[in-house]
Amino acid sequence: MLEYMMIGEVLRPQGVKGEAKVKPYAADVDAFRTWKQLYIKSGSTYAPVSFKCTRIHDGFVYMILEGCQNPDDVEKFRGTQLYIDRAHAAALEEDEVYISDLIGCAAIDETGKEIGVVKDVLQHGPVDVYVFSTPKGSMMAPALKAVFPAVHVAEKRMDVVSKALEEVAVFEN
Repeated sequence: MLEYMMIGEVLRPQGVKGEAKVKPYAADVDAFRTWKQLYIKSGSTYAPVSFKCTRIHDGFVYMILEGCQNPDDVEKFRGTQLYIDRAHAAALEEDEVYISDLIGCAAIDETGKEIGVVKDVLQHGPVDVYVFSTPKGSMMAPALKAVFPAVHVAEKRMDVVSKALEEVAVFEN
């Protein structure tokens, strides 16, 4: 499991007082109001950065990052991904997992055959969609309990009901 999880990305400066517009990836956007410190990845290490959430509006988070007093200061952070350490991430309910923990999980059917490995999770509708790398190319399938009855994060594995998967899977051309 990753020690740090990406929770947002700096898009651009907002206004003239050093505020940044951030695209949030956290499920609970209001958590930005309570977090005191974020991290920025530099090589293989994560550097802490203090910030203040100034507001949340239209699905975006606006914040002032440590050391940012004007748009030029914020510009240096454009495109920077922001992380939270796992200890301060939201608690999970039963049968919930972080998306970052799904990436790299092998999908194994009831015969023990590996179907593919999760490379992305799309969240564009009421049901998440898993994207797998498979020997046949990219495959997408809805994240349904009938198809994927169990996820074993510690083992980087998810169970697959092959008959159900055949009914819903779509392969990239």
